[in-house]
Amino acid sequence: MSLRLYWLPADPRAPFPPAEHALRDPDGLLAAGGDLHPQRLLNAYRHGIFPWFNDEQPILWWSPDPRTVFHTDGVHLTRRFRRTLRGSGWVVRADTAFARVLDACATQPRPGQDGTWITDDMRAAYLGLHRLGHAHSIEVYDGASADAALVGGLYGVAVGRMFFGESMVSLASGGSKTALAALAFRLRQWGWPLIDAQVENPHLLRMGAVSMPRAEFLDRIGALTGQPGRIGPWTDDFGHVEARVLAGD
Repeated sequence: MSLRLYWLPADPRAPFPPAEHALRDPDGLLAAGGDLHPQRLLNAYRHGIFPWFNDEQPILWWSPDPRTVFHTDGVHLTRRFRRTLRGSGWVVRADTAFARVLDACATQPRPGQDGTWITDDMRAAYLGLHRLGHAHSIEVYDGASADAALVGGLYGVAVGRMFFGESMVSLASGGSKTALAALAFRLRQWGWPLIDAQVENPHLLRMGAVSMPRAEFLDRIGALTGQPGRIGPWTDDFGHVEARVLAGD
């Protein structure tokens, strides 16, 4: 494997190898090394590549096949959960607590996971992308007051009209589902058709995620990332979404 793995040079402007060169085992491992400079990160996302590694590893870059995505009109909430949302006072906002959401994603215990892939270097990199207006958080609050408790959220990177999800967290039951549903709701209004979810898991599949062949995914994002997007804080544009609206009729 080491003979086939491409090592990135130090220059953050250096291109990645084609995603089609990624390994099949482990699925999607494409390259190693380099850094987490904003220019390199944005270039990676534009080409369907994302970083994923732990403290004991070099920076690893991935492009799995197939890719897990949500169509923004295809997020599924169960009938029971929609009934819960109809009586909920939760409110969803954007970019009001990016660091809190990032840290919650890093520290929340997850079944079968020892430690976190959101290392100190990754945390610094995404905080940097957020300051530059490319990384965004979606926050779910228990009410509309200024001191309302954070109950869930997610964060990711936007390039053009494509949102690349990175991680989500529930601090109360249903918090992450509500964040994802609200993101899809608002992106659909903006005309953004897809949310990248990277790699499938049972929870994502139950919520409506689907597998897309990597070649198709790359074609789709090639068009979407080249279109005008929304760089800068989303707080005003996103506004607030009352959770009960997500329940539908």
